[in-house]
Amino acid sequence: MAEFDIAVIGGGINGAGIARDAAGRGLRVLLVEQNDLGSGTSSASSKLVHGGLRYLEHWAFGLVRESLAEREVLMHVAPHLVHPARFVLPVDPHGRSAWMLRLGLYLYDWLGRGGSLPPAAEIDLNVNPAGTPLRRAFFSGFEYSDCLVDDARLVVLTALDAAERGAVVSTRTRCTRAERSDEWSLVLNRRGERWVTTARVLVNATGPWLPQFCELVLRQKKRAPVRLVKGSHIVVPRLAGHDRPYIFQNPDRRVVFAIPFQNDFTLIGTTDVDFVGDLAALAPSREEIAYLCDAANLYFREIVSTADVVWAFAGVRALYDSGRRRAQEASRDYKAVLDQRFGRAPLLNLYGGKLTTYRRVAEEVMDKLAIFFAPRPAWTADAVLPGGDLGGGTLAQFVERLRHERAFLPQDLAARLAGAYGSRAERILQDARSLDDLGQDFGHGLSAAEVRYLMKHEWAETVDDVLWRRTKLGLKLSSRQKDALARFMADEAHDPARLG
Repeated sequence: MAEFDIAVIGGGINGAGIARDAAGRGLRVLLVEQNDLGSGTSSASSKLVHGGLRYLEHWAFGLVRESLAEREVLMHVAPHLVHPARFVLPVDPHGRSAWMLRLGLYLYDWLGRGGSLPPAAEIDLNVNPAGTPLRRAFFSGFEYSDCLVDDARLVVLTALDAAERGAVVSTRTRCTRAERSDEWSLVLNRRGERWVTTARVLVNATGPWLPQFCELVLRQKKRAPVRLVKGSHIVVPRLAGHDRPYIFQNPDRRVVFAIPFQNDFTLIGTTDVDFVGDLAALAPSREEIAYLCDAANLYFREIVSTADVVWAFAGVRALYDSGRRRAQEASRDYKAVLDQRFGRAPLLNLYGGKLTTYRRVAEEVMDKLAIFFAPRPAWTADAVLPGGDLGGGTLAQFVERLRHERAFLPQDLAARLAGAYGSRAERILQDARSLDDLGQDFGHGLSAAEVRYLMKHEWAETVDDVLWRRTKLGLKLSSRQKDALARFMADEAHDPARLG
């Protein structure tokens, strides 16, 4: 008998979601990730849980409807990570007309009917505070509802829930060979250590590595129908004195978001260009960075230059190749393709998808695989992610309760811990009665207690794991502070007893 029922290759949001769903249905699950969880496309998103307003122009009504329904689910199951916001859409006299925008927003609200967020409304940017940072040419606009999310933490907490339900999660592990008979024989390599295991079903959720995995590991001769599309973002010092995100129309008919980020910054993105190259050397091009600066400068009064960019990152989406001419027209919808042959173990290749729909992706995958396992019923629509049990109140109320119980916590630190860990912040704080009880402070409230927790429970092994995926404190810590963190983590890794 195979050691696992399902082996999932790829620890991005879709792979983690499938592993979680399958483990919760009582199956034996292995999740393999070659780097850190969410270290690829899933941590290089626009940090949104949304229906995809712009998808309406491509007649993707089904995707938008499903995404809006999932937006509601994710607000319920991850209230510490998914935060509603009122997005501002200025009317550009050279772009889509006001009546067209009004119609699109009406349709957006209608497709999301029954949800808890307020509908779209017209606003006067001459008097509304959202108009203050904009150029005077923009005097009218609309506001509508969508959500912001910490994408990398969504991945990690989904994988954590999978592990707590029995899944084996192996990071820094590469699947180097997959032999297919009546079951899968997998050769895995973790930092030079070889490991052979078996599984009844293999799920290929490798994202942009899908073509490479199909060719080199599965040794398929037929090219996988994948279109790789690169999206880049930049982060600059804060451009607005409020917490409202913007969505701008660009002259090329694309839209660009400008989103408040980590209190002191603004995130601007994204681009859409076809990608050919080395995924290991992925970075925004100079042209993409200039494009995003120019997009911001069309709307904001404060000029943004390439010199203002404090961080730039890129991700590659593996979309199902439907033959569309332009990258921005390629569907963001997901496609789960089951390869089922008599006497051969099943293979499922997963294309596309987005953060918002990852839970539905997992359900569809399990629907396709149910004929092999007869698993328990679907369950994830009502099950909160780790830390999401906030005691029935809002995140703001939880922060206040945390500060009341832990008076030594500064407001900004309490808010950061609550927003990242939810109720599990208590597992970091434990019986601490002062900041000193949390151990060494590496800067901006990142304590030894928090780092130990991340290393012990959330697969953090490197400084980047901590500073760019478990937190975003890489934007704020100095080089000296990062060096101190690296030394601390090296000492902890060499003495596992310290991690408890």
